[in-house]
Amino acid sequence: MSETHPEPIDPETAPAAAPSAPRPLSLRGRAFKALALSPEPPLPEWLAGLDAALKRSPTLLQGRAVILDCARFKPEPDALETLMRELKARGIAVLGIEGADAVAEGLPPLLVNGHPSETIEIPTPAEPEPQVVTSITVEGSVRSGQSIINPTGDVTVMGSVSSGAEILAGGSIHVYGALRGRAIAGAARNPRARIYCRKFEPELLGIDRLVRTAEDMGTALRGKAAQVWLDGGNIRMASLD
Repeated sequence: MSETHPEPIDPETAPAAAPSAPRPLSLRGRAFKALALSPEPPLPEWLAGLDAALKRSPTLLQGRAVILDCARFKPEPDALETLMRELKARGIAVLGIEGADAVAEGLPPLLVNGHPSETIEIPTPAEPEPQVVTSITVEGSVRSGQSIINPTGDVTVMGSVSSGAEILAGGSIHVYGALRGRAIAGAARNPRARIYCRKFEPELLGIDRLVRTAEDMGTALRGKAAQVWLDGGNIRMASLD
């Protein structure tokens, strides 16, 4: 039986494959909510107002679609490019421009037939409540194991502070007897706070974020009336007599 071999195909003479039909282009309309910024002349004053709003709420326009409405501003081409640079410097990405006669190449597209939507709620940070500064007076002594804490003001102890006791104050500490325990003043980040006592024998002292232990204080003031304060980032101690 003789074998048959297919004739080689010449690519130049082979019939071309039939072209596939192009896929139809699908276009659909879609609407999104966007915030419209409406600059007004004079531009420097409007930008100052924008800066003030962003300072109060840094995330005001963060991650939001923004449209630039120039109906009131009516900028010339150069002024529009300047405005876009100012907005870009503030991290504001403009998706489109409406109300302008024309936009230069490289700017967002010109939009038409926009219409207001319902109000978009933008959360603004709540104003912090004013901190009430209070003072605490302890009529007697503070015994070992007790803690007197006043993060917003001064603490005054009419008696003594025993070893093992602790006083923590956002302001200053006044001890009219012996100070033998731990005393930390200026806990509310107040470097001007001070510690006063009639008999200086503390285990630990602190003002703002700086502390000194008994081993670091020496014995020169021991048993004397003394004051403690901060000076140039260092804890200072001196006699009151």
